[in-house]
Amino acid sequence: MHSDYPKPENTENAVKEFRRFLETIHTLRSPCGCPWDKEQTPLSMRKSLIEETFEAVDAITQQDSAHAKEELGDVLLNTAMISYMYEQDGAFTIADSIRELTDKLIRRHPHVWPQSQGASQADGKAETPSEVLSQWERIKQNVEGRKSDSILDEVPKGFPPLLRAAKLQKKAAKKGFEWENISEALQKVQEELAEVQEARLKLENKCGQESPFLKDSSGNVNKAQLHVEEEIGDLLFAVVNYSRMLGVDPETALNRTNQKFYHRFTYVEHQMEQKKIPMEKNNLKQAEQFWNEAKSKGL
Repeated sequence: MHSDYPKPENTENAVKEFRRFLETIHTLRSPCGCPWDKEQTPLSMRKSLIEETFEAVDAITQQDSAHAKEELGDVLLNTAMISYMYEQDGAFTIADSIRELTDKLIRRHPHVWPQSQGASQADGKAETPSEVLSQWERIKQNVEGRKSDSILDEVPKGFPPLLRAAKLQKKAAKKGFEWENISEALQKVQEELAEVQEARLKLENKCGQESPFLKDSSGNVNKAQLHVEEEIGDLLFAVVNYSRMLGVDPETALNRTNQKFYHRFTYVEHQMEQKKIPMEKNNLKQAEQFWNEAKSKGL
């Protein structure tokens, strides 16, 4: 049953388990701990943090609470382990990080905590999610001093390209730079697809259909090929924008499709192997039959 506040015993249990969790991390990183854990650094843990985050997102998307419980624990492990590495180096402590996070949450929610540092930016209009986000941005800029030359500078350059595209578009939309309706966004997707086709035809006319990736005498990809690359980028950017306007997170959507492709393709592989049919282009029709069979099974 939903409750506005956590039950006291749940909070006490969480504190107890978190202390035990931190003690476990301390042991793993101690001189008598695990050789692998002791060898890791914040830089070496980056890939694991990203992978575990995606696995947690997938579990949530699949609405698999048991799996989500496990994967969210793995995300917590990575964030706490990395934080403890910084603590060991004397940069900051885990307590510092948690304290800063809690202070930030209170500061950015003056509609919940009226006496918080963000109160100067509260105008009494934080009654909807969009109004809360607008207030959030004012607090970031005017209270926390996070003003930048461009609102787009707030999007980290190290984000994966698909995620960065969505974030850049979202930031631009806050300044009113957005299509008036979804139909215009869809039309842009169609225009970009037509431009990809046009660029592809120019490439084939120049290089021949059998060798579209021809390089010049210096070993560089020719301008026609680079033009196709540019147009593909524009198409992907337009699709991300269309997805965003539909309220669909493109990262989550693509991850679901990746999972779907994986399950269906591995089903095809298994069936082809059982029927002793070589997995090659000449047997594409048989592979397509098994693919459709996988779809009918809900894979």
